[in-house]
Amino acid sequence: MQPVLFDASIYITALRAKDEATLSLRRIAGSEPLWLSAVVLEELYAGATARNRQVVERLERDFDRAGRILVPNLSDWTQTGKVLARLAAKYDYEQIGKGRLTNDALIAMSAGRMGITVVTANLRDFSKLAEFRTFRWQVSPPRTS
Repeated sequence: MQPVLFDASIYITALRAKDEATLSLRRIAGSEPLWLSAVVLEELYAGATARNRQVVERLERDFDRAGRILVPNLSDWTQTGKVLARLAAKYDYEQIGKGRLTNDALIAMSAGRMGITVVTANLRDFSKLAEFRTFRWQVSPPRTS
């Protein structure tokens, strides 16, 4: 079984679907072991409404209990910097553009290190990152109906 983790884009869309959030996420993951990136957790907390904060806290608690929270290490941070520099040189990104990609790059680098597939709705950013660092990823917009 290939472990997977969802990018924040998948969680956010599922949270907006309210009652069907868990079901739509389970359909995307299938039977694969599911991980949570600490970077995604930070993004979810940063954007959580009062109503969704408890859902995010439950995600954190459940993944922590399962021992499946992926935290970027030193190598992930340095690889992120190197990939962002190469990406900026190729695409002439400015500082803001690179800053926007930092979280996605950290997710990609740490998932790549662990052999975890990133599931995202963000084709644009992850396809660019994949040009400079090999990692498993797939685009999967959540099905909420």
